[in-house]
Amino acid sequence: MSATGAGRARPSSDRVVVVGAGIAGLAAAHRLLRRGVGVTVLEASDRVGGKLLPGEIAGARVDFGAESMLARRPEAVALAREVGLTGRLQPPATASASLWTRGALRPMPKGHVMGVPGTAAALAGVLSEEGLARVERDADLPRTEVGDDVAVGEYVADRVGREVVDRLVEPLLGGVYAGDAYRISMRSAVPQLYQAALTHDSLTEAVREIQAKAAANQQTGPVFMGIEGGVGSLPLAVAQSVRERGGEILTGAAVTELRREPSGWRVVAGDQVLHADAVVVAVPAPAAAALLRTESPQAAAELTAIEYASMALVTLAYRRADVTLPEGSGFLVPPVDGRTIKASTFASQKWGWIADENPDLLVLRTSVGRHRETEILQRDDTDLVEVSRHDLRQATGLDATPLQTRVTRWTDGLPQYPVGHHARVARIREHIGDLPGLAVCGAQYDGVGIPACIASAYAAVDQIGGDLSAVRELTANPVQSLHGGAGE
Repeated sequence: MSATGAGRARPSSDRVVVVGAGIAGLAAAHRLLRRGVGVTVLEASDRVGGKLLPGEIAGARVDFGAESMLARRPEAVALAREVGLTGRLQPPATASASLWTRGALRPMPKGHVMGVPGTAAALAGVLSEEGLARVERDADLPRTEVGDDVAVGEYVADRVGREVVDRLVEPLLGGVYAGDAYRISMRSAVPQLYQAALTHDSLTEAVREIQAKAAANQQTGPVFMGIEGGVGSLPLAVAQSVRERGGEILTGAAVTELRREPSGWRVVAGDQVLHADAVVVAVPAPAAAALLRTESPQAAAELTAIEYASMALVTLAYRRADVTLPEGSGFLVPPVDGRTIKASTFASQKWGWIADENPDLLVLRTSVGRHRETEILQRDDTDLVEVSRHDLRQATGLDATPLQTRVTRWTDGLPQYPVGHHARVARIREHIGDLPGLAVCGAQYDGVGIPACIASAYAAVDQIGGDLSAVRELTANPVQSLHGGAGE
């Protein structure tokens, strides 16, 4: 049976094992328990949360992983409310950001969709005169066919010039995927642009139509949302709710075997052997491939082909009296400018709760590392701190000595979505669909953001219950992980 086609309904499961306690696995467990299904979650590491990691620096509560979640998608905010975090949800204190490009911090342009402008004037101050003139030529160019998929950078460069890609699209996408815009799938990463490209000859005209529809829909409220104490507190709250509802979460429990049985599934983790009616595999692609190699070698082969990018976050805490920063939430850095860091977040300015709790501190962080850019990540922590301080000094004039620093490395942390990714996901789901009582979810399928991971988890839960509609929808229409609407 195909997960993306018609097939027989599966019986409801009474006991499910979830492999992986990142936000996707925890969300799946939470949804299953709400439906009255017993759950055991098995996590190989010694903690829950995956890429969501709360912590402290110089006494300040911060995130050492993802720090915000898209609020224009409902899944993450709704789950936070369900697990008792309603009163701690907070939008950014400032939504203004900058680009560090062409030797200066420049205000982030508005009036674009994922860096693609509706008019050349929207990128004035960021592009050169030649670059702005190249944008204007889009309206006179013949149609660019996109086929079944196309790289974002390739298509946008063909329509409005490489400078738009290099100065704006690249840093925006790089902030999400740590990847290369000239390799990233437009269909998977920026689906609204892909759909527009199918029906419009002019890209700028398509962007203006997207902007007009967004204005007509009158979306209100913040684009992004944080959580007081850090977004890393979300998986902790979900895990607590899972346990309170009777679910079991075992850490340090690496699953080494996953086999079908006449009555369901056999799951081996260390010296434990569990028998389940169904299994949700919510681990990164390499681990998922290893687990599925016996029962679905085709799915395992597709998962093995998914590449990942590694990156590191450098968090620095200063005495507020020693530091004067530009206004705003931070800045992005286009790779074309040749800097080491790819972004910096002024955490104390972006999140009001950090400033309120720590009025004498100023916390910021930088990120380094992109897909296939390995040299920088081979340096030790001290070097990463120093190159971050060097670039911060060049960008903002910050020359104070930090009170404390911390380097958090996310090795193979971000799955890449190259051209054809959507087709690979469809093939994985088709192979998985031949195995009743099995579903997969996580960042490597339908979107890397927190709402996308949760949506993927909910679709997996529906699938093992016999409802394939959510899986079909996600496979056909991935979740855009970075808001690119009009005016943002």
